[in-house]
Amino acid sequence: MPAAIPGRIATQIRINEEVYKKTKYIAKQENRNTNSQIEYFVKLGVEAYENEKGAITLPEHE
Repeated sequence: MPAAIPGRIATQIRINEEVYKKTKYIAKQENRNTNSQIEYFVKLGVEAYENEKGAITLPEHE
């Protein structure tokens, strides 16, 4: 098992096969690995949500 990366959480997701293949294609075009591309898309989604609804404030300790 690879070493943990500080500030990151390992997770397992289920994703539509066609969406995954398209994401993998985009990642290759953008010189990213697929995981980094998925993380980038999630980040864009969070930013879009916060732009529409306001900043999300998280509790200090979860």
